[in-house]
Amino acid sequence: MPVRFLTALLAALAFLPALPAAAEIPEPPDRIAAAWRTDHLFVDERLRAAIPATEVDRIRTAMRTAAVPVYVAITPRTPALQKIRYDLPTLLHARVGAPGLYVVAVVDGDYWSTNAELYRQAGLRGRDLTSVRGDDKRRLDIVSDRPAPQIVRTIQQASTAFDGRALPAVPAGDLEPERPKRGLSVTDKSDRAVYVGLGIGGLLGLALTLVIGLRRRGGSKRTHEGRPTDAPAVDTHRVELRADTKITQAERALARLDRRRNKTTQQLDRRDDAYRRLDAARALRADTTDDVLAAAGALVLARQAERIASGAALEPPCFFDPTHAPGTAKVDWSDEVEVPACQPCASAVRRRKTPRGLQVPARSGLLGHDRKQVPYWTLDPEDSPMVATGFGALSDDLAERITARKDEVR
Repeated sequence: MPVRFLTALLAALAFLPALPAAAEIPEPPDRIAAAWRTDHLFVDERLRAAIPATEVDRIRTAMRTAAVPVYVAITPRTPALQKIRYDLPTLLHARVGAPGLYVVAVVDGDYWSTNAELYRQAGLRGRDLTSVRGDDKRRLDIVSDRPAPQIVRTIQQASTAFDGRALPAVPAGDLEPERPKRGLSVTDKSDRAVYVGLGIGGLLGLALTLVIGLRRRGGSKRTHEGRPTDAPAVDTHRVELRADTKITQAERALARLDRRRNKTTQQLDRRDDAYRRLDAARALRADTTDDVLAAAGALVLARQAERIASGAALEPPCFFDPTHAPGTAKVDWSDEVEVPACQPCASAVRRRKTPRGLQVPARSGLLGHDRKQVPYWTLDPEDSPMVATGFGALSDDLAERITARKDEVR
């Protein structure tokens, strides 16, 4: 019996090399590039029955009317594809070698996302596709449960980047329905309670300031605007409380963004930018105590981190007082420098008055023992990145400077 078994095994081993080798499955970029030789719209065979013909026809119409050659690939998400997903347009362009718009639409369940790159002919210049996408205010409102709306919008954005044509309006059927307004959540109620407390504290502080001001009215020197020369100090604790509240709100916004599946390249970039600003805000709150400059800087960075994580446009702070509303107005300041300012501060500058600004303590007197309140911008910019950047109003690199200083200390 053992002899027969050994003979059969040797015969099987001798026969195996004669079997034909199984054909290797081409990599996704190779399969897509090969299909594009005959049709610039590739739809994976696993999705052909699931995508309505009207969706495919709409994509083809947008491809034909585009100002640039368009290559579109529609494919399901797979482990092999996920590893190269964000590099896939570049890999496809390397195989095809032709200029044009390369769009890859990937579906996971019922969620669609797109990744695209625009390649021009040598010597041609124009706007960057990422820039056009960033300026598109409705890009985050487009539905994600079918492929055509995102693909068509990407083709329109590429046409704008290529020849400067204006972006058309998004059809109502391609937009997410507006969510009905609901009552305040538990988080919103807790946040509101904090701001109510801040408001009460502010009223009490204002009343105390008025009492002190009335007592000193007779002997105090006044500026040309009618304010005492020695302005009251800023309540650092209140600014710190606002910064901590905003840091918590930024953390929640980032947590919501992290929970999103199949994030786009723009969403990943926003997430990284928001984390960078949030980390700098945390560093300011952790490394300093009773420092109004650090507290205000943390407030600004956390406020920006929350907006970026929520998909809102980045807004610079008010140059004169970063604890005010964001600087939505532009005004001319010293040496013909244009700075962002909130509406009240901008109105004061237009009336040729100097806003009070964020007041910080500065040493004065013969031996430097006297402490008086001065606008923060009168301090030495070499001593603080907040002063040097105007809390990010003059240059948007406050987070990088905070991180660099922290690394230097280490």
